[in-house]
Amino acid sequence: MRIVIQDELGGPEVLRIGEVERPEPGLGEILVKVHAAGTNPVDWKTRTFGFGGFEPPFTVGWDVSGTVEAVGGGVRLYRPGDEVYGMPRFPKLANGYAEYVAAPARHFDVKPARLSHVEAAALPLAGLTAHQALVDVAEVRPGQRVLVHAAAGGVGHFAVQIAKAKGAYVIGTASAGKHEFVRAIGADEVVDYRTVDFTEAVSDVDVVVDPIGEAYAARSASVVKDGGHLVSVMPGELSEAEQARITAGYMMVEADWSGMRALSALVEAGRLTPHVAETYPLEAVAEAHESLATGRTTGKIVLTVA
Repeated sequence: MRIVIQDELGGPEVLRIGEVERPEPGLGEILVKVHAAGTNPVDWKTRTFGFGGFEPPFTVGWDVSGTVEAVGGGVRLYRPGDEVYGMPRFPKLANGYAEYVAAPARHFDVKPARLSHVEAAALPLAGLTAHQALVDVAEVRPGQRVLVHAAAGGVGHFAVQIAKAKGAYVIGTASAGKHEFVRAIGADEVVDYRTVDFTEAVSDVDVVVDPIGEAYAARSASVVKDGGHLVSVMPGELSEAEQARITAGYMMVEADWSGMRALSALVEAGRLTPHVAETYPLEAVAEAHESLATGRTTGKIVLTVA
């Protein structure tokens, strides 16, 4: 089968198409014929700097959507021909940029009928990150004020929709050119972070979802009301005073079957829609990574595989 491999850390040029034996599903696993593979910032960061102690050669990619080709022993959830999507194995390697992926059955869910494989491949990692931040960690409730940074980005555009589906009042930060998009997906207010200091424009929020981290975490803490939640997808430093005043911290997304089912339910109810800005064939993976690393994508970038 075809697979994207890198033999060393570095820029997009280290990515190449290779040929390896098709994997076989083990106990509790399914083999998925991949139709589309989503990309995320962790992909290019892993390609460049490494991640989790993994040493090249390796294959990045965790978001996949496709058709079940075979099932391993003990699997009762799926059978060959079923259309599924998921975020297998994260934070371990999943080899998602490939024609076939073998992984635990419960790292997938049935693909929502409303979504194409390309759209479905855009959802798992970023969607689960937003859902776990808002629902599992912050336990967002109707009427709460939620601030979402980078609201037009991968995690951000899902967080806006999920918070709105939970009945929250949603404020997003985005550049001016993306305000119309952020409002269209449900934001009640949008702040242009390039011309406005959000700490002066926003206050008294219950929950902040921060995909940026670093200095943004400390700045975001100042707008959270006492007892509120700041959930950062990237590490950031907070003062002891802020840590005592609010619940704050860095979270890493986890493979989560119940979370995938919740995302699927929101999609089927028309409350959650992935936005795919660009698609590239697997052979153009280097170009996809060049675009991904700009950090300016509205929504997601997806590789088409089959």
